[in-house]
Amino acid sequence: MVFLVQVVVTLKPGVNDPQGLTVHHALRDLGFPGVRRVRMGKYLEVLLEAPGPEEARRQAEEMCRRLLANPVIEEFRFTLREEIPSSP
Repeated sequence: MVFLVQVVVTLKPGVNDPQGLTVHHALRDLGFPGVRRVRMGKYLEVLLEAPGPEEARRQAEEMCRRLLANPVIEEFRFTLREEIPSSP
């Protein structure tokens, strides 16, 4: 089975986010006064082959913990969707 793992990694609350602050100021300067806060993160898509959804979830969790997110300053969440093979 093939699964699409969609991962979102964000900084933990309280962690300084200078990139988010820069974007926040730029948006306000561009005429968006309603912007109150910007937090930056990253989005990843992983196409993963696994025998079933439980194993795919386990592998996705391990990938996030070991490489995709820094557990000291970041948190992550992911969704898992089985990919339907395309017809030839």
